[in-house]
Amino acid sequence: MKTTIAAMDFGTSKIVTLVAENGGNARCDIVGAGVAEYDGFLPDGWNNPGDLNQKILDCIRDAEEQSHRKIHSLNIGVPAAFTKVYPTQARIPLKGDTNPRVTPADVKAVFAAAEKNLGNIMGIVIHSSPAWFRVDNGKQTIEPVDLKGRELSALISFVVADRFFIEEVNNRITSLGYTVDGFYSTAAGESILFLPEEERDKTSVLIDVGYLNTDIMIVQGDALIYMDTVEIGGGDIAADLATGLDISMLEAEEKIKRMYVFGNDSKERTYELPGSDGRKPQSFTQEEVSAIILPRVDELAEKLKEKIDESGIRLGKWSNVYLTGGGLSFNRGGRDYLGARLERTVRDVPMRTANFNSYSFSSTLGLMDLIIDTIEQNHQAAATKGGAIKAFIKSLFGG
Repeated sequence: MKTTIAAMDFGTSKIVTLVAENGGNARCDIVGAGVAEYDGFLPDGWNNPGDLNQKILDCIRDAEEQSHRKIHSLNIGVPAAFTKVYPTQARIPLKGDTNPRVTPADVKAVFAAAEKNLGNIMGIVIHSSPAWFRVDNGKQTIEPVDLKGRELSALISFVVADRFFIEEVNNRITSLGYTVDGFYSTAAGESILFLPEEERDKTSVLIDVGYLNTDIMIVQGDALIYMDTVEIGGGDIAADLATGLDISMLEAEEKIKRMYVFGNDSKERTYELPGSDGRKPQSFTQEEVSAIILPRVDELAEKLKEKIDESGIRLGKWSNVYLTGGGLSFNRGGRDYLGARLERTVRDVPMRTANFNSYSFSSTLGLMDLIIDTIEQNHQAAATKGGAIKAFIKSLFGG
């Protein structure tokens, strides 16, 4: 039997509602999407709160029309700007005979011990996941059940949401006649979906350049172990162009910023603006445009490097960086330019669906994947052997 699921993602320039069906031959079949452009948010709240309810409603109705399904309830993604990550270590003794094995109950117990170690924190825990488990002084693993030893230790990451966002969005959704099924970490879903498992085992970085800000996520195992936000995005680059070239914001975004090519092989490139409203056509050289764009991207790269350094997480040569988001990924040469400034190879995220571009919708797709995964694991019976062990562990920390 198919189940219809709706997810709402609040980006910095648009609200997206995805409608998916879970069941049948496909784990997740996206049947519709609604998109509403809005004024976004900053860490201290909405930029245009008076317009927000209508934008939410427009987004839902758009999704209903495209999917041909009536939405009654929604799963809400909490943006990185309204969450904090707390990696927490814990350990418990293993009980039993002279050579006890780790049981599912032990895994639950070490999660509970880690949450207790959090102490009194501001906010609401919406996600928890393991970076690793270790039995005695053995190797780190993500599947400890059945391993022999005397002690189980773990690094568990908790994503904590701002109460303001939870209460504010819940009240708005309810006032519009819908219900909220749950709140999920958009950053956790996005980073787990788009960073390959073998890369996460070596600790990897995901950078999502949005319109008003850039989120940086560091992942180890199945856990988001660091996350922060830089208040620079694609919109800042467009605003710099609009001011520096004395053109409209729309022209800066669509005719220049989006078409800009990074790299020395584009030195002879020009950017043309057609005449309008009595104004003559304009042409700008690559040098003129680069003089505006590059300082802002350099500033972003410098702040990202600072965030990585401040995280205290040591990235090895084997730790890869991935880039997504509409703020920079669409620009030819942008990934390589950012990588040179970060002094690391930066890769594109893998495409996950043919229906939606991964760059623009990566956070929404990650959110939906996390919701589906959580629903599946909550319905799956706890198992103790074989490949089902990881499924059991996942059932402990879904959204």
